[in-house]
Amino acid sequence: MNTNWTKQELVAYILMYVAHSDLKETVQEQEYILSRVNSDTYKHVKQEFDADNDYQSITKIVDAVNAEPTYSNNPSELFADIKLMAFADGKMDQMEHAIYNSLKKILS
Repeated sequence: MNTNWTKQELVAYILMYVAHSDLKETVQEQEYILSRVNSDTYKHVKQEFDADNDYQSITKIVDAVNAEPTYSNNPSELFADIKLMAFADGKMDQMEHAIYNSLKKILS
């Protein structure tokens, strides 16, 4: 699996993962992702994300976070982004909350 991502690609992928935790990506969630990464990165990463299953996504996220010194040494910035993503549509639903907690356990 390819996890030789730039920091922007990693952010985009993780935010897409959180946005899709409730099986849909709202306009607000998409706008939040696009506020964090450029549209070319979004399109490229979306293509990869759409081709991956849940296991592949988690594996890629863990591998990429461990390879990214900014997040592996201090994941608080990443979790702040994840939390903002979960609230992008105005609320953090149960699935988004569960994904947030799971990612926090896995990546901390």
